[in-house]
Amino acid sequence: MTTTKPLILAPAGDVDSFLAAIAAKADAVYCGLKIFSARMEASNFSIEELSRLTSLAQSRGIAVHVALNTLIKPNEIEKTENILAKLVAYVRPHALIVQDLAVVRLARHLGFKGEIHLSTLANSSFPAGLEAVKQAGFDRVVLPRELNVDEIKTMAEKTPEGLDLEVFVHGALCYGVSGRCYWSSWFGGKGSLRGRCVQPCRRVYSQKGNKQRFFSCLDFSADVLAKVLKTIPEVTTWKIEGRKKSPHYVFYTVKAYRMLRDHGQDPEKKRTALAFLEYAMGRPSTHYNLLPQRPQNPLKSDVETGSGLFAGRVKVEKQPFFVTREALCKGDLLRIGYEDGKGHSIQRVTRSVPKRGKLVLRADRGTRYQKGDPVFIVDRREREVYALIRELNTEFEQLESPVVRPLKGKTLSVKPKTSRKRGGSRGQKSTQMTLTRTSGRGRSEGEKALWLSEGILQKLPNRMIRDTWWWLSPVMWPGDEAAHISAVNHALAKGAKRFVLNVPWQRSFFDDASHLELWAGPFCNIANVHALESLRTQGFSGAFASPELGEEGFLDLAATSPISLGAVVAGNWPLAISRIVSDDILLDTPFESPMREQGWVSRRDGNFWVYPGWRLDLTSKVRDLQRAGYALFATMEEPVPKGMTLKQRPGLWNWNHNLL
Repeated sequence: MTTTKPLILAPAGDVDSFLAAIAAKADAVYCGLKIFSARMEASNFSIEELSRLTSLAQSRGIAVHVALNTLIKPNEIEKTENILAKLVAYVRPHALIVQDLAVVRLARHLGFKGEIHLSTLANSSFPAGLEAVKQAGFDRVVLPRELNVDEIKTMAEKTPEGLDLEVFVHGALCYGVSGRCYWSSWFGGKGSLRGRCVQPCRRVYSQKGNKQRFFSCLDFSADVLAKVLKTIPEVTTWKIEGRKKSPHYVFYTVKAYRMLRDHGQDPEKKRTALAFLEYAMGRPSTHYNLLPQRPQNPLKSDVETGSGLFAGRVKVEKQPFFVTREALCKGDLLRIGYEDGKGHSIQRVTRSVPKRGKLVLRADRGTRYQKGDPVFIVDRREREVYALIRELNTEFEQLESPVVRPLKGKTLSVKPKTSRKRGGSRGQKSTQMTLTRTSGRGRSEGEKALWLSEGILQKLPNRMIRDTWWWLSPVMWPGDEAAHISAVNHALAKGAKRFVLNVPWQRSFFDDASHLELWAGPFCNIANVHALESLRTQGFSGAFASPELGEEGFLDLAATSPISLGAVVAGNWPLAISRIVSDDILLDTPFESPMREQGWVSRRDGNFWVYPGWRLDLTSKVRDLQRAGYALFATMEEPVPKGMTLKQRPGLWNWNHNLL
């Protein structure tokens, strides 16, 4: 599908936000269900609600995209099938947004006829991978927010027929590359890949006496630069982030980008659109990397990065209060402070307050306001907007709700592999691997593994190249592609036969894999049998399980796997991988959270890897994994900076309590 007029895709996390998107005349709305959504903290929708909302939207020519974009655990296949069966029967959305390869197989098996879009969480970030994405059954790719205009154009030039591109034009930025952040999961089992991120990156950290939010980003806004995206026909959709945002935000961002798309050459309309974006109550914004000649770092120590429109700072006298920079309407919602602060609270404004007026804050039990705490307006109850929402809600309430009956999905079976190539059958010997960033002459146990690069290949003799497991980078940008393909071809020419691909789409680097051992790496976030079956059909001989799984997930995955399995059982697993770093943080130097959790940031191949101050350690569980049928075990060794002492902690990650 191609068009010279990109569609405006609006977020909706609840009914009012969905109706706000319709009122603002969005071209499409994306939303999630109450499970399997990458924004589980939003209210989200039941099948009954979504069925009626979809009817309402489609009656106005507005498409509905449903996000089932979380990682699916082994014991959730039947639940996924049942949800998909209900979507097919009662909702019939235009598209599904997916990160887990399992959902593609299951949706088509259950008769879904709409489009399937690859979520940004699945990391399609380099041109050569787009053909592999299409072959995997996707109709559209949601590109990462980190790409600049030139990189988007490069992706567009290599987009195969039948595949189109979607880009973000507005909304929150994560510090970590989507699908490459494990921070929240590592600190408590609430993973971003499961839609439950608690945003530890937005906390205050300290380093050498400097305390600040080193990893907390401003928002992204293409605003007037969106006109450049209109010149790329493969970019068919402009996406607005914000399924946890208010109806006010949804209404004004949609209005703004419609105006910029349709009347961007009109100076007066352009000014109005920018005013709408300012009024939408996101964080302060940046163009980020969109202009390659003028990139903007979204990590700013002198700018408040809390969500909402900054309205002032708390003053404490007899009673806590603040003087507002913005006029307040009765019904507006305020957020005081940050979630990690003692003065954090949410309050509804009970009376109108003029600009520069004084508002006394309610002192709830347990809340201790701190002088200087920021105050943000996070929702605005504007009379005109809510009149439109109420009118649509009346129509919505009159729609007949379908009688949703339990549906048994037509189970799609996978034949388990009975004998595994690398001796991974139950009771047989398994293989140990040590992955390092050195030339390979240092400490090693079992077989050697190295991160693939031309520099390393040039240092090693042919025999060592042949015997090494070569790991490909989990983050790859368009400008990196040629070097990676060159390194792959160099290794192949020297006789290398064993590769670990950390993005499934790196399969496109290998024309003929019949004589090779290709494994999907742990960064592919594989967690269920249907994702494994999809890899098998693409020529993978094995896969590392997602290291986020708990004991039950690891063992259940092995019970029905159609290919050989591996696990990372020890080493320095990153909290996040990012394309950016704060100007104020020192690399390879310890930093510390308020809970005295330590970590450090190192530069690796042009990206920035954040490591925790203690190691992953599942070595005590290796025997259990061997008995379950795991064939390959990896230890990831990273250089630890001078001055960094790793804490002695169990390092079991989610093993004992399972990924939420």
